[in-house]
Amino acid sequence: MTGRVAVHPLGLDGDVQVNRKYHGGDGQALYAYAQEDADFWIAELGRDLPPGRFGENLRTTGLDLTGALLGERWRVGTVLLEVSAPRIPCANFARFWGVPDLVKRFAAHGATGAYLRVLEPGEIGAGDVVEIVSRPDHPVTTGRAFRAFTTQKYRLPELAPAQQFLPDRDRAKFGARILAPVAAPSGVRA
Repeated sequence: MTGRVAVHPLGLDGDVQVNRKYHGGDGQALYAYAQEDADFWIAELGRDLPPGRFGENLRTTGLDLTGALLGERWRVGTVLLEVSAPRIPCANFARFWGVPDLVKRFAAHGATGAYLRVLEPGEIGAGDVVEIVSRPDHPVTTGRAFRAFTTQKYRLPELAPAQQFLPDRDRAKFGARILAPVAAPSGVRA
C-alpha cells in the first residue's frame, strides 16, 4: 500500500482480520514482522515472501522483534504503539503457505514477530522510521513469551512482570498460570 494509512485502536483502515476470535482486538491491532526474519524464510523455503505474506501489516527493518520487550513503545509516523505479545502460528498459517510442517518449523525458529497495541491513533506510511521511545524495566521479550506460551509452558511465571502488557485474551487464558509457580521439568535449567 502506498501513501499514508489511518491507524485506529483496533487496526488499520482497510485491514481485515478474518477470524476475530483469535486475531485483532486489544493488543493485536497491528502485527509487525521483520524483513530480516522474512529473509530467513525466503532462503529456507526458496520462495518470495513479500510484505503481508506472514499476515503482518507492518514489515520492519533493523529491529530485533524477538528481543522486543513486552510493553516497549514505538513511535511510527504519528502513531504510538506498544508491543503486547508474540504471534503464535496456527494450522491455517501452514495451509495458507502449503507447507504442512510450517507451524513446527516456525516454532523451532522462534522469530514470531510482535503484536502491537495502539496507544495513540494516527497515520503511518511505508518508509516511516520506527523509533523506540521507551522500554519497561523487566526482561520479558516476545521471544521469551513465545517459548512460555508454546514449548516451555513451565516458564509462564517468568511473564509475571509483563502480564499487564499482554492482550486481554492472553491475560484471561494464561493469567492464573503466570501467577502460579511451576516446577521446571527434570533435567531442564532456566
